Amino acid sequence: RAIAQIRAQVGKGRVICGLYGGVDSSVVAALLHEAIGEQLTCVLVDHGLMRLGETEQVVKVFRDRFNVKLVARDASDLFLGKLAGETDPEKKRKTIGATFIDVFEEEAKKIGGADFLAQGTLYPDVIESATPESKSAAKIKTHHNVGGLPADLAFRLVEPLRYLFKDEARAVGSALGLPDDIVWRDPFPGPGLAVRILGEVTAEKTAVLREADAIFVGEIKQAGLYRGLGQVFAVLTNARSTGVQGDYRTYGHVVALRAITTDDYMTADWARLPYDVLARAANRIVNEVPQVNRVVYDITSKPPATVEWE
Repeated sequence: RAIAQIRAQVGKGRVICGLYGGVDSSVVAALLHEAIGEQLTCVLVDHGLMRLGETEQVVKVFRDRFNVKLVARDASDLFLGKLAGETDPEKKRKTIGATFIDVFEEEAKKIGGADFLAQGTLYPDVIESATPESKSAAKIKTHHNVGGLPADLAFRLVEPLRYLFKDEARAVGSALGLPDDIVWRDPFPGPGLAVRILGEVTAEKTAVLREADAIFVGEIKQAGLYRGLGQVFAVLTNARSTGVQGDYRTYGHVVALRAITTDDYMTADWARLPYDVLARAANRIVNEVPQVNRVVYDITSKPPATVEWE
């Protein structure tokens, strides 16, 4: 039914699909490829805020395995330049959303134009962004692919997952034959690591967080806990901490670890991880990421907190 609806909506129009490295956009890309084939061009914009090795993994799956027309654009300098000096979470999200659209429009011109922009918007995104169809909900934060879009958008939107929750999107992905490491990977926000870096986003901070995050997620997978959790990631706080590394005083970054369990991502509980897993992750982070000298664990549920820190 979804495939039929997409074909009816798109007709013979050309579609570009924004691939962000997360489950939702990956499912949409696979769904559109099944529905409209050569009318689709996926655009993977590396905004310099991806997880470790993520760009390469997405390219391998969609270009090499599914033979999807895929444009991979390195726009890290552009995005980091736009974010320079910005510390407000809402403005960061909107800046990233607007810059994505600019890049999509540029790439659309290169392929001779596009009529539609496809996105992996889910129903929780719609609710938290307080769009007209969710009038009764207070705005929690702007999701860049919902409230962060410009009013003069040059494309018509295709959002086949807009009224689905995460578990339903994963079921669609599995039915389409996406590999488990895509379907069951943790959700990743479109703004990427920008909303997991408190304060100004810089290339140096991004590199620090990328390494710390990979260590934490790696330890969770090694312990066999990954599939039982809703989301696992590290946050680079804007706090600094005094420490001792070797025989020297340090004044380094503080990293917060976040792991949650959830059924629908509308509410979530903090995960009761084994102490030895947390200890290994923390020990590795402070030893392998020299800019970090303190690690804390977030034990706040949603609500009152959101899953992401920004």
